[in-house]
Amino acid sequence: MHTDFMNDAQGALSFLVGQASHIESEVYRIRYEDIQYPDLIDIDTSAGEWAQTVEFFSMDGVGKASWFNHQAKDVPNAEVSMTKHTHSIEMAAIGYRYTLAELGYAQRLGISLDTERAAAARRAYEEFIDDLVKNGDTSKGMESLYSNSAVGAAQVANDGTSSGRAWTTKTPIQILRDINEALTAVYTESGRVEMANFLDLPVDRFAYIATTPMSADSSMTILDYLQKANVYTATTGQPLQIRAVGGLETKGTSSSHRMVARRKSPEVAKLHLPVPLRFLAPQGPFGMTVEVPGYFRTGGVEVRLPGAIRYRDGI
Repeated sequence: MHTDFMNDAQGALSFLVGQASHIESEVYRIRYEDIQYPDLIDIDTSAGEWAQTVEFFSMDGVGKASWFNHQAKDVPNAEVSMTKHTHSIEMAAIGYRYTLAELGYAQRLGISLDTERAAAARRAYEEFIDDLVKNGDTSKGMESLYSNSAVGAAQVANDGTSSGRAWTTKTPIQILRDINEALTAVYTESGRVEMANFLDLPVDRFAYIATTPMSADSSMTILDYLQKANVYTATTGQPLQIRAVGGLETKGTSSSHRMVARRKSPEVAKLHLPVPLRFLAPQGPFGMTVEVPGYFRTGGVEVRLPGAIRYRDGI
């Protein structure tokens, strides 16, 4: 009896091993529509699988030329302030399992195993990374793309009353003013070095400007007008990328709505992901189950040039 059980268990394990590559290829083809991080930030996998930390310097240049006498010695100099940062790379895990009965049943019938459990594990990984990019993780000292302490933040102007900052109380012209001020702030506050080409908005505020007309007799929405009349497009001739990002509804001061103007580039910010989700060989049996463990390693979000990002709150 024991020998038969062991033979059946080993046969089931061998069957799962043969199925694993098919399952993984199916799972990795799935694209989750509400997972946003691949479109929001550049991913860097270069740190090496077992690197323990990532070190980088955030930089800010200052300096101003002035008139100079050829006999003088006090030449004005440009300076670059550099701050060293160290990100630890941490490991996380997620896996899936099958029972021996399920494996034996599929093996006897000659059918492929379903991919739902592997897909659920993959989904959990994607949600983990998406949340890490948007919210960070204080337990690991990892800051997010949207609440980084090195990035300058300010409230948007009010609508003429003492406290009316929300877009739902403002005119279309005032909303456009807020957006162009944020875009311009990246340029002016970086010493005219950086230019924002990305605008991240809370989902409800994106929906508001996408459905609210510029005026009662206009068929053009605020978003339509914004795509044509913003300082980035006017300066470069290139379209401004505008995204609705979940979670920005509470990222601002006093849990207010936050708008983020930034230059999207790996020079500015990146996600360190030395090891994306990797499933290991099936293991077991453990009791009546065979497990497929998976792991991944990440250093979280690295903001290298905070001057290329600006937060604007209260919208």
